[in-house]
Amino acid sequence: MALGLILCALVNVLLGFSNSFYAYVGFVIALGVFQGMGVGPSFITLANWYPKKERGIYTAVWNISHNIGGGIVAPIVSLSGFALAALLGVSMADFNETYWHMNHFYVPAACAVIISLYVLYAVKGSPKNEGLIDITEINEMRGIKTEEIKAVETPNLSSFEIFYRYVLKNKNAWYVAWMDTFVYMVRFGLISWLPIYLLETKGFNKEQMGIAFWLFEWAAIPSTLLAGYISDKIFKGYRMPPAIGAMVIIFFMIIGYFTSNNLYMVIFFAAMAGCLVYIPQFLASVQTMEVVPAFAVGSCVGLRGFMSYVVGASLGTKAIGWAVDYYGSWNAGLIMLLSACILCILCSTLCHFSAKKKYQ
Repeated sequence: MALGLILCALVNVLLGFSNSFYAYVGFVIALGVFQGMGVGPSFITLANWYPKKERGIYTAVWNISHNIGGGIVAPIVSLSGFALAALLGVSMADFNETYWHMNHFYVPAACAVIISLYVLYAVKGSPKNEGLIDITEINEMRGIKTEEIKAVETPNLSSFEIFYRYVLKNKNAWYVAWMDTFVYMVRFGLISWLPIYLLETKGFNKEQMGIAFWLFEWAAIPSTLLAGYISDKIFKGYRMPPAIGAMVIIFFMIIGYFTSNNLYMVIFFAAMAGCLVYIPQFLASVQTMEVVPAFAVGSCVGLRGFMSYVVGASLGTKAIGWAVDYYGSWNAGLIMLLSACILCILCSTLCHFSAKKKYQ
């Protein structure tokens, strides 16, 4: 995780010196790869440190970090620009023309290095390594089956053997992977086509479209925290009931979003869809930690990530765009999004019954 952050910082610095288009593309690809290095370790840490019935809220806090991080980029860039301009003794106009790469690339890189040092200091492998009670004993005291607890001891297997035995051959891992695939299809379908659809079909201006898009993204933070709390406290550690409920509501929000011509109702439908679509995405992350032993969480995250970003995102972007062009109507996109909602609900239901069978 810390290495990934340091490499991200290095690439960010190199981006500030890049003048070649192909070099820029290469650096952006590398940045995406290095950013992904933190996902697996994060899930393993959460699985090792938090009991099943408390993972929801703690994982929710972790899950909104990318929303918060994305939201504070602009203030950091702006404020550091003013500070650096004053330090260099130049006007903001001169700074933005000559030194703009400093606050856009170097300052975020410095922030990443500082956080990576904190990660090295604060993030620990497991409670047992620190002389504390093991998480499996806590789970046992809270009613998790003994046979499930014993399975979390790390076996003497290679990474491929762990992936093959505990992930590829695990139907529950595939349920979660396909569930998240259809969630990403809906999410990327809305994110990718929301601006174009609002501008071309609904007659929104760019300011109105920006408001709808802003609400779509930022509504995710409170809904994610609430979903984590509900799954822990009301559903006693079962993650899929809130996910199923969210997808049912999203189904009707998408219909309203496509069929309404009222400005405020369209904004409402877009905000509600954005508020809710991150709930099943987040709960799929938590479920991933609970369908495999702790030592196989990283491998399971890899499968889910591949299915989500490669299959789901492609279906939500390229496939929907192709369908709209081929049939000459946005109704084709509507049908694909609604179908994805139904399939996601089906996979979530299978996940839920598998979890009940496992833990009861």
